[in-house]
Amino acid sequence: MAVNERAARALKEILKRPGNHTCADCGAPDPEWGSCSLGVFICLTCSGIHRNLPDHAKVKSLRLSRWEDSEVQFMAENGNEAAKSKYEAQVPVYYYKPTHKDCQVLKEQWIRAKYERLEFIQGKKPLVYEEGTRDGMLMKRGRDNGQFFSRRFVLSEREGTLKYFTKFDAKEPKAVIKVDTINASFQPEKIAHPNGLQITYLKDFSTRNIFLHHESSKEIVDWFNSIRAVQLHYLKVAFPGASDIELKPKLTRNFLKEGYMEKTGPRQTEGFKKRWFTLDHRKLMYFKDPLDLGYSASLGLTPGAHCNGAWQHGITIKTPERSFLFTCETETEQLDWFKHFNEVINTPMSPQEYSMEALFKHRH
Repeated sequence: MAVNERAARALKEILKRPGNHTCADCGAPDPEWGSCSLGVFICLTCSGIHRNLPDHAKVKSLRLSRWEDSEVQFMAENGNEAAKSKYEAQVPVYYYKPTHKDCQVLKEQWIRAKYERLEFIQGKKPLVYEEGTRDGMLMKRGRDNGQFFSRRFVLSEREGTLKYFTKFDAKEPKAVIKVDTINASFQPEKIAHPNGLQITYLKDFSTRNIFLHHESSKEIVDWFNSIRAVQLHYLKVAFPGASDIELKPKLTRNFLKEGYMEKTGPRQTEGFKKRWFTLDHRKLMYFKDPLDLGYSASLGLTPGAHCNGAWQHGITIKTPERSFLFTCETETEQLDWFKHFNEVINTPMSPQEYSMEALFKHRH
C-alpha cells in the first residue's frame, strides 16, 4: 500500500512534540511505530506486544504504512504525554517500570497492566501487589541436578519475610528470607526460561541464589512487584524521614555487571581460580561472599603479586582490611569491570545506606 506523503509529513511533525520522541512504554529513542487505537508512539518491540492487546491491537509503521487522515488527527489529539497522564496516573512507587534494556516479560506485563487491565488509571481500586501477603506455587531450580520443582512460596509484609516450603502442606519452611536482604532480577537467558526470576539474598554473611520461573508471565511479574511493595513498606518503617525518591533505588535492581574473573586468596600467593562475579550496587559477590565496595580500585595487580592464572589483565580493589586481586580474560573486560567499580566507589553513600550497613553489622 502506498505511503500517504502528506500524512507522513504530519506524523513527523507530531513526533517533535514533547514526549513523542521516545517509546511511550519502554523509553526507547526514536519510535517508528504508532498505535492507532491508543494514540501513542512506540518502538518495534513494544508494537509487537500491542498487536496482542484485546481492543487495542491496531498498530502501524510510521514510515512504511499508509495512514488515513483521521488516524493522523487521532495521533495529534493524543500522543504520549496525554496517554501517560491517563494510563499512568497512579503508578505506585514500588512498581517497576521497564526500560528498553529490560526483558520481554517485564515490558509485556507493564503494557498489559496499563492498557488492558487499566491498573493505574485515576480512582482505580487497590492493586494485587499491595495485599500484604502472597501465597503460591513457583518452579524452583534444584541445587544438585538443575531440575525445576514446584515449591510453595509465602510473602509476608507483617513478618518482612519470603518463605518457601518443599511441600504445599509442610509445616516448617525450607528457608526464611528477610525482604531487606533480597534482590530480585529477571534472568531469562541464565535460567533458560522467558519468565526466569533470580532471587539473591544474604544468609550468614553468604550470598545465596534461588532461580525461579512460572509459566504465567503475569504471575511471575506479580510476585516481583509484590516483593518490591513489601520492601518499600519495610524501608518506610526503617527510615520514616526518607522520601520515596530516596527509597526507590533501594528496592530490587538490575545488576550493574556480571561475568567471569579469576581471583586469588588473601595472601595473594594462592592460585587464581575462575569465578562468576556479580556487581550489585555496592556489593561485589562471587558464589558465596559479598564484598562491600567503598574504597579504591586500580588496574593491574599489587607489586609482588604473582599472576599464576591463565588470565593476565589484573584489577586490585583496596579496602582497610585487605586488597582483593582479580584477573580478567580480556583487556576489554578488564576496562569494563574497572569502569563499573569506579562508578560505584565514586558515588557517595546515602544516609540510608550508612544506616543499613550499621543495621546489618549490628545483626551479625
